[in-house]
Amino acid sequence: MAVDLRRTRSLVATAAAVLAAAALSACGSADADQAAAPAPTSAAPSSAVTPSSAVTPSSAAPSSAATPRSAATPIKGKLRGYGTVRQLSEAADLVVRGEVEADGFRVDEVLRAAAGSTVRAGARITLASLPSGVPDAAHMSTLEAGQVVVLYLAKDPTAPTFRTLSGDFGVFDVSGTGTEAVAVTRSQAMAVSGLLTEDPAASGHGFRTTLGELRTVAAQVR
Repeated sequence: MAVDLRRTRSLVATAAAVLAAAALSACGSADADQAAAPAPTSAAPSSAVTPSSAVTPSSAAPSSAATPRSAATPIKGKLRGYGTVRQLSEAADLVVRGEVEADGFRVDEVLRAAAGSTVRAGARITLASLPSGVPDAAHMSTLEAGQVVVLYLAKDPTAPTFRTLSGDFGVFDVSGTGTEAVAVTRSQAMAVSGLLTEDPAASGHGFRTTLGELRTVAAQVR
């Protein structure tokens, strides 16, 4: 059987053209798929908070934070109470017997004086009232001219004046003369209840003793 060479060459050329077209088509499809794929993005999301927008310690603190206020002025408390004549004698800068005058106090006897005191019998001293603002001051009695008393006094460190210890606690009214003269606390409520030891049963009822006993207790204190 004879083969027609011209026809054969024509079929081969046609097949080659078909294969070439198929190859070009495949390449074009791959390029198109690659172009259609999304471009890679950065790992960090675009809405992530950056360090510059993070809250700093200074902005975390409230801007309206209150500044410390200055300490309030302390309120003055009540006066110290005394339970015995010995306590009064130990606390006093000066223990004297004498008479209240219109412009001061005449000292007739010094029962006790702290070291360095220059007050002697016959001297006249100035008495001062309690400091303003002391709640108990309104309940204190008033020393009036002509009254004979024994006073337990505290000296003012900034002025030449004296003040009775805790108001009425430091005042004994004296009646009579000599060692057996009666000495009674000015107040019943603001008063000692014993000479050397307290007597709970007598508390709040005033205290009665003698001038001689006040002298004895004062002499025991150094």
